[in-house]
Amino acid sequence: MAASRPEVLVLDVNETLSDLTPMRQRFEAAGLPGDSLDTWFAAVLRDGFALTAVETSADFGAIAADILTGQLAAAGVDSGDDAVRSVLSGMTQLKLHPDVVPGLRRLHEAGVRLVTLTNGAARMSEQMFTDAGVLPLLEQRLDVTKPGRWKPHRAAYEYAAEVCKVPLDRMALAAVHPWDIDGAKRAGLQGWYIDRRRTPYPKTFTAPDLVVADFEELAAQLAG
Repeated sequence: MAASRPEVLVLDVNETLSDLTPMRQRFEAAGLPGDSLDTWFAAVLRDGFALTAVETSADFGAIAADILTGQLAAAGVDSGDDAVRSVLSGMTQLKLHPDVVPGLRRLHEAGVRLVTLTNGAARMSEQMFTDAGVLPLLEQRLDVTKPGRWKPHRAAYEYAAEVCKVPLDRMALAAVHPWDIDGAKRAGLQGWYIDRRRTPYPKTFTAPDLVVADFEELAAQLAG
């Protein structure tokens, strides 16, 4: 599957670039099963999407804390603020997937402008990018605070295009989330599916323009 090289590549952050696996240990330390991470993350997205659907929004961190507090209470675990903060602080200490650094370096060398766009807070990933040495490769690190709508709402992608001063059709979005690909495609971007989990792309969503296993494969296809 081929794709044309965009002027700007928009990168999703959570799970696409960052590895959330270490968060499981924090959930376990708080008294929850490690797989509660998956339920928590899915529920945070659900509530963020629900607020966006009614044309409003809330901070990722606030929603994340609400969901985690509910999980702890349901499990009969102390849900004090310290416990919640201890778990959620792990989001600022994540690492990149191993393929991200070589892939982004090669894309940058090929002249592709790189920006991030997350439903979380852009500041949360700064240490991760700094530690990996890729912060200078990122022209912009954007979140959805200013547009006030979470991806996959069109306003989030339009905001990225406005900041980057390029038409939507000169941009592509790379993400592991089909809902993000679908939203980007509907807004006019190319959509590139990073199939880390080797799972079929849902037929109910707009098909991606490109499917690759990771960012090294993506860079190899685009940079030649």
